[in-house]
Amino acid sequence: MPRNLDLTALRAFATVAEAGGVTRAAGLLNLTQSAVSMQIKRLEQSLGREFFARTARRLTLTPEGEQLLGYARRMLELNDEALSRMTDGAYEGELRLGVPHDIVYPAIPRILARFAARYPRVRINLVSSFTDLMRDAFARGELDLMLSTEEAIGPQGEELAARDLVWIGVEGGTAGQGRPVRLGFEEICRFRPIAQAALDAAGIPWEMSFTGRSNEAAMALVAADLAVSVRMRGALPQHVADIGPATGLPPLGAVRIGLYDAGAEKGEVVEALKEELRLAYCQAYC
Repeated sequence: MPRNLDLTALRAFATVAEAGGVTRAAGLLNLTQSAVSMQIKRLEQSLGREFFARTARRLTLTPEGEQLLGYARRMLELNDEALSRMTDGAYEGELRLGVPHDIVYPAIPRILARFAARYPRVRINLVSSFTDLMRDAFARGELDLMLSTEEAIGPQGEELAARDLVWIGVEGGTAGQGRPVRLGFEEICRFRPIAQAALDAAGIPWEMSFTGRSNEAAMALVAADLAVSVRMRGALPQHVADIGPATGLPPLGAVRIGLYDAGAEKGEVVEALKEELRLAYCQAYC
């Protein structure tokens, strides 16, 4: 006779894997730590495998755990989708989410896919732009939730993580070594004045290599080794690298990722999306 996997234990396993530890997972599941640990142990015993390597600071997945996590996510998404579709009280509506373009990947596609499976009748409209532009839209009531990247989180925001800014360019290239340093930024990029001020303080001359409102065009100059730019550590575009240590360019300080809730929409669905954002960005950037 075929055996059935315990979905409750699989949910505990997946939550621990994504949260990076039993303590945070227990809070997300509204269970005690001992109950979560027991479910993980029961799952490991039923399959005869160990899914976590226990270190001093956190749990990490074993190869078997990484394999199981893929199956667990798919099974839980199908379970949650079936429950949502078959429940008369399933939530319906629209949520408008704003995310700065430089932190959309890799978290947002995964979050939206899981959310769509869990709440298939909810439409999420994604707006991706610069923090300053989205803040204006948020103030006009055009966004329900917004992530930000800024030096200091406003009084209505919740800080999710902090990350150093780094100089980016072609690895082994020459753009960061020339003087004046040629900069590639979209006109209203929040990191542009930070880079200029850091270079001025260090006595390093600079010039702008791009004028316009296209971030993709500015990044094309960087990828061609014709300019340098700035991004958050851990959120670098493809084909570029952190070149600061190799070029002697000055440190840039840190920026913070914030979460803002307009408060117009309330209930389980909004709180679920907020918790997904907290989990993804705290785990990725903390």
